[in-house]
Amino acid sequence: MLERGVTVILHVFVDSNALEDVAKEITKLPEAVDVYEVTGEFDIIAVISTPTIHHFRELIKDKILRIPGVKSTVTSVVLYVHKKAGVETGE
Repeated sequence: MLERGVTVILHVFVDSNALEDVAKEITKLPEAVDVYEVTGEFDIIAVISTPTIHHFRELIKDKILRIPGVKSTVTSVVLYVHKKAGVETGE
């Protein structure tokens, strides 16, 4: 099982004709906790969880940005979780 120390919200810009394929490829990654196709500025939002920020760097550089159809990404690192799955966490 993959250790989960760093949680990242990944916003992905995708070529419109590759949306389904990109979503499927991101979904296959064990680090991808949740994958959403969304409206608005981004095309896909994924919750990514990795053991370290270095692991995330390698994942984005070596896997996600190499998926055909991915144009660019914007990353938000989660600093603190106040509520998750409807439950206050106190984390």
